[in-house]
Amino acid sequence: MAETFLLDIAQRVVEKIAHLSMEELGLAFNVESDLRKLKETMSSIKAVLLDAERQQHQNEKLRLCMWKLRDIFYDAEDVVDDFECEALRKQVVNHPNISFKVRFLASCSLPLSFSFKMGHKIKSINQRLNELATEWNNFNLGQGTDNRHVFHRETHSCVNSSDVIGRDVDKENIIDLLMKPSEDPNIPVIPIVGIGGLGKTTLTQLVYNDDRVTRCFPLKIWICVSDEFDLSRLLKLIIHSINKGEKCDNLTVEALQICLRSLLNDKKFLLVFDDVWNENRARWIELRDILGSMDYLCGSKIIVTTRSLKVAFIMSSIHPYELKGLPFEDCLTLFIKWAFNNEDERQYPNLMRIGKEIVQKCKGVPLAVRTLGSLLFLKTDESCWISIRDSEIWMLEQSENDILPVLKLSYNHLPSHLQRCLALLSLFKKDEIYYSDQVVYLWMANGLLEHPKQKQDWEDVGDQYLNELMSRCLIQMNQDYGDVFTFKMHDLIHDLALEVSQKECKIVNCQTKPIDENVRHLSFCDDKQINVAQVFTKLKNVRTKLPSSFYKLRRLQSLRMRGVPLMQLPVSMETLIELRYLEITIKAKKLKGSRLRSWTSLQCLVLVDCDNLECLSKKMKCLTGLTHLILYGCTELSNRYHV
Repeated sequence: MAETFLLDIAQRVVEKIAHLSMEELGLAFNVESDLRKLKETMSSIKAVLLDAERQQHQNEKLRLCMWKLRDIFYDAEDVVDDFECEALRKQVVNHPNISFKVRFLASCSLPLSFSFKMGHKIKSINQRLNELATEWNNFNLGQGTDNRHVFHRETHSCVNSSDVIGRDVDKENIIDLLMKPSEDPNIPVIPIVGIGGLGKTTLTQLVYNDDRVTRCFPLKIWICVSDEFDLSRLLKLIIHSINKGEKCDNLTVEALQICLRSLLNDKKFLLVFDDVWNENRARWIELRDILGSMDYLCGSKIIVTTRSLKVAFIMSSIHPYELKGLPFEDCLTLFIKWAFNNEDERQYPNLMRIGKEIVQKCKGVPLAVRTLGSLLFLKTDESCWISIRDSEIWMLEQSENDILPVLKLSYNHLPSHLQRCLALLSLFKKDEIYYSDQVVYLWMANGLLEHPKQKQDWEDVGDQYLNELMSRCLIQMNQDYGDVFTFKMHDLIHDLALEVSQKECKIVNCQTKPIDENVRHLSFCDDKQINVAQVFTKLKNVRTKLPSSFYKLRRLQSLRMRGVPLMQLPVSMETLIELRYLEITIKAKKLKGSRLRSWTSLQCLVLVDCDNLECLSKKMKCLTGLTHLILYGCTELSNRYHV
């Protein structure tokens, strides 16, 4: 289901209005008053957005109302951006010799005509919010803390080993770790880590039910932790797992630990904590210390399954066991098991040929194989198989235990700012190698990064976001070059990003039909000729465009034109007054500066393969917002400026 990203948008707009220096901008009194009213209204709406996000999936009217709000909030942000851009432009006009290293807005009273024009826009936005207020208030939304990601998922210890394919080696590896003596003063914890749908729980079930494990651990306890890592709850679950007749529901934590002590006394146990999301180290230590105080026998062990490397490192000093995808042949065997009845596959060689291509789409994830195999069970029409093969996984209908809903749990656990950052990665092609600096600059240009704290740069904040996504197994390190690194994204995570961003981001190719006018980010991923006029019909609000030829989009904030060499910057680019990130290839010897005067908001200029470019324009001083000038393959320039 497409996401509105409403909470993050609201937060960003409120912060932008707060940072506007209204007195220095010399706004008319009524404009200043309307801006303050807009901020107050948006702040009050933002206060109940967490509750709205929780309820929207069961309330279609609320969800539609949130989409209307999203468009209004975006329009409000556009108005605030107009103020910032005009102020920067006036600053350049009034102070033509100013260095681009300046990071403040000098006092620059804006023209009355501009102030009144913006005033009408703000009044219109306030009026639209007022019209929506009655509908919004009828939902009786309340304020709350950010527990929107709490979903109760149940797992169990039972497994039919004949249904499990390709995990024998992993099973033996985990059993070896269980049998290995440990010198850890605490109960040794073995973390199993991987993305959703990879089979962490299934592998643990196999280990749990192995005869050798049963002989080694007379007492076995299986706890599905899921979201709620609450000390009292977990102690009760452990007690009930050992003795279902134990009455402990109303006991205090002190009484619970006394009860558990009597049950674990002189026992050697294996305790499984399945599906752990808690990243609060203090909560784990509190539970660990209680378990460690028990009079259990030496050799007791704990297995933890999680999607987060951070969780693994919090709970264990042992290096996590990072579960990998299944080999193709094992995936194919699993697919046959779910798509065909008994040995029917031998009767349908044409379907098997298509089936192999479908299995390739799953990239080794067993749950994805099972999901697509189940969709085709007892279907022998070749067109059905071709349709599944040629469809994006995120576009296929799925139940709550299928691959995308399972992966969506990882997305739901992300803070709202990271959700939007992940969604924006859908603009890149599948299997693309991402460069950390380019991604950070893209996020920065779109205002998705929090303001750096003391002694931090924007890059530090962006790298922090990337490390967070990496620790949650949503992206994987490819190669580390020191200041910059490359990373990859699993195809299924890319499908997830496409699914949540489908009304925010759009990948354009030669078959793309007219695009929803409210789409904000575009990516061109086709070498064939694209009908630009058709694609951009009614589009006014696009903020990101990767890559391909330029087109008039006044709200554009990110433009990547790598591989589209230009002799000079087109005249029409002067209209891009909100541009913050530009990646471009110039084939001339000198960069002419007449186009630069309007780019006062530009933060990052990336010049790629500008082999002939010998010098930059003196008009670069007009770029008062520029913080990064990056050269790739620009030999002459690099030599001239000793880069």
